[in-house]
Amino acid sequence: DYIARRVSESGSLQPRSSRSPVRRKHSLITNIIHGLENAVHWGGWAVPLARAVGGRPRVTAANYALAASSNGPSIPPLRLGYASDFHAGPTTDPEVLRAACAALRTAEPDVVLFGGDFVNFNPNQIEWLAPELASVPAPFGRFAVLGNHDWMADAPRIADHLERVGIQVLTNRNARLSPPFDDVWICGLDDHWCGYPDAGAAFAGADGFRVVLMHAPSGLLDIGDNRFDLALCGHTHGGQIALPGGRALAVPNGALSRRYSRGCYTLPHGETLLVSVGVGCVVFPLRLHADPEITICTVASALSPEGAPRDDASGRRVSSDEVR
Repeated sequence: DYIARRVSESGSLQPRSSRSPVRRKHSLITNIIHGLENAVHWGGWAVPLARAVGGRPRVTAANYALAASSNGPSIPPLRLGYASDFHAGPTTDPEVLRAACAALRTAEPDVVLFGGDFVNFNPNQIEWLAPELASVPAPFGRFAVLGNHDWMADAPRIADHLERVGIQVLTNRNARLSPPFDDVWICGLDDHWCGYPDAGAAFAGADGFRVVLMHAPSGLLDIGDNRFDLALCGHTHGGQIALPGGRALAVPNGALSRRYSRGCYTLPHGETLLVSVGVGCVVFPLRLHADPEITICTVASALSPEGAPRDDASGRRVSSDEVR
């Protein structure tokens, strides 16, 4: 069984040893899927057809406000921008990806975080996508992790292109922000399904407010009992096709993909998990009740009452200005 850790009966997450990471040998499977994808979408008909029938949804912004613990360091208001699951390739309209970058630019975040799955299966797509992502200004840094599709395509090549345009790829390592946010660390964790996640390395030396950047909710299994404050991920697409109200009909692989499929969650020890529905598409260029989105999260030691998180009817902690 690929899942090397389980949720215990008490509800705590049990870490697996970083000495025995799980990695699938995807090369043959990837080549088969890539070949099938090219055959099915030969001629690039899918995206134009989706446009013709009105299948290009607008990019929305999910806005959250998070009050940092009063027991932790004092943090001035920090605006984080997050986007994931671009899936550049034949099933994603490039204009939707450009619109997501434009939405991030409009939001003017202090820090920009990218949660992986930059390409679907063809690594060549990163050549045009990376400069688009780098066009988003971020005075305190742009950071990324890789997703399972990046690993299946060509992880080193994708990481190299991102680094070349000024996006730091945090594979099991962290980066401390510069003043006045120098009590904040961005901790990047490798992909649970295809990568080599090592929480010990990702958190090493990060002794302040820890923001975890990971690809999928199942990355929580790799974090185990390590302390963190906020985690951001994607992978689930919110199902990509969902019922009215957002219940996903199906979700991608992952032990926690169904439990944490979209939105904001308060975890048992008070940590906050934000799960984005992502931007791009897989299999076909269509989303239903899971429109592409970027995430904006403001973190501060104190929030005004109107900016404080609240619970909606589904149990997700959301701010009053969340856009749907």
